[in-house]
Amino acid sequence: MKSESRLNRTFCVAPMLDWTDRHTRYLLRQISCHAVLYTEMVTTGALLHGEPARWLDYNEAEHPVALQLGGSNPGDLARCAALAEQWGYDEVNLNVGCPSDRVQEGAFGACLMATPHLVGDCVKAMQDACNLPVTVKCRIGIDDQDEYHALQHFTDTVHQAGCDIFIVHARKAWLKGLSPKENREIPPLNYPRVYQLKQDFPQLEIIINGGLTSLAACEAQLQYVDGVMVGREAYHNPMMLAEVDLHLYNDPHPIMTRVDVINKMQVYVEHAYENGLPIKHITRHMLGMFHGIPGGRRWRRLLSENAPKADATPALLQEALMAVHSATKCADFPLKSD
Repeated sequence: MKSESRLNRTFCVAPMLDWTDRHTRYLLRQISCHAVLYTEMVTTGALLHGEPARWLDYNEAEHPVALQLGGSNPGDLARCAALAEQWGYDEVNLNVGCPSDRVQEGAFGACLMATPHLVGDCVKAMQDACNLPVTVKCRIGIDDQDEYHALQHFTDTVHQAGCDIFIVHARKAWLKGLSPKENREIPPLNYPRVYQLKQDFPQLEIIINGGLTSLAACEAQLQYVDGVMVGREAYHNPMMLAEVDLHLYNDPHPIMTRVDVINKMQVYVEHAYENGLPIKHITRHMLGMFHGIPGGRRWRRLLSENAPKADATPALLQEALMAVHSATKCADFPLKSD
């Protein structure tokens, strides 16, 4: 079964461990209708030897949503790809970019860039097991590899196995000596390497990732590649997605305000609370709603200090919202995405 690209990946939100859970994805979906959202990386072991529903359940409103898998055994990945299709995901993505020690010990993530034929076997097994697009997220290289030659060889090998869609973090990964955080910051960004990849493989869909912190920066990248993927900025400043649909997807629907989004999340939080979920599991992902706005510090403090309390209720959201309104000390309450 050959996967086909049927998603518009012009703008994607990156898989981020402990951050892009179903609550974050629901929040971001209220802001953008079109952005492609990715799950946290889920290991094949967690799915095959645990409770799949714990990792795979999501809200139907999250579509388009992609499942990212971590693993290196083609058979295990095939079984998990079949689960992704069974659960109704729109894409299944293979992590070939994470440099953490724990991931390396499991022989997957960025270290797989050294074994492109194995990645090709994994991709083929996943494609044979499902009808979903199977994509690969990788780096521009690892350790002392010649960046472009190795990247070109890796891409060609995995493409020959059937992968037509690559999400490329435009930094090397250093497997020894740097922490995952340092690997996101210290290796220099090298966007031209990714542009060259697109030039040499024009038939492939190439999505660029790394260091993108504004919509203007994303738009500039689209001169060279097919799409962009934003990570930490989208999490810390979710309202950066407010004009994605208009500017990147030419969809002129009304732009959501912060208050619009919070009121929608109010309903979501109330429903989750009624079903036994403490509100802190959702509100911790909402701390950036007033990023860079007067009153934003008060918003973050009220949520972070009060949501973990045993008696916290969904009413806290409206209390915090009113506190922000008060903190602005003006009638022009900051509703827009600015």
